[in-house]
Amino acid sequence: MIRLFTALLRRDLGRLLGSGQGGGAVLPVLFFLAVAMIYPFAVGPDAPLLARTGGGVIWVAALLAAILPLDRLIEPDLERGMFDQWALRGISEEWVIAVRVISHWLSFGPPLMLAALPAGALLGLDARGLLIVELGLLAGTPGLAALGVAVAAITAGLRGGAALAGLLIIPLGVPLLIFGAGSLSTGGEGGVALTGAVSLVLVAVAPFAGGAAVRASRD
Repeated sequence: MIRLFTALLRRDLGRLLGSGQGGGAVLPVLFFLAVAMIYPFAVGPDAPLLARTGGGVIWVAALLAAILPLDRLIEPDLERGMFDQWALRGISEEWVIAVRVISHWLSFGPPLMLAALPAGALLGLDARGLLIVELGLLAGTPGLAALGVAVAAITAGLRGGAALAGLLIIPLGVPLLIFGAGSLSTGGEGGVALTGAVSLVLVAVAPFAGGAAVRASRD
């Protein structure tokens, strides 16, 4: 089982991080930083305003960056018949989706947390504010990854599935956005804890929802 997990994780990470796959992990990070750089120009040189709203901007950028790889999370493997091959080998769809959630998070979660350091500086966040944002991203990005994989599985095979997935993930990700961005105004601990709780629910549900969606697409 461990060898199977390692093989699937290595394969998924190779595809998601590969530079030939729509920019790999670089494109979400560049998009994330671009939002952080453009926002100060939009609101002007008002340092207190930037500091008050910077955490929310970082969370919005993280949510939008998580949308970018949705079109290559599930549909390419479904089109190639990989899920059929895995099923023949006794590997359930839920197991594959669970590994895909982990690989998706590893491909964009830690890079976004690193990118949040210069982004926080651009937005004028102090050390405590940046720490809360980093803790919130650590708690919330697994939920974004789980949500992205589940939505990608549900929309795989549909006409315009990538665009539909992007439209679905935005409203579904609002609870994470509210608690994550709101942690700055509530002192940090409560908001981060709620973000982690929502994220944990999404991570627990995603393999079953995604697995059922993949089976329906195969049938």
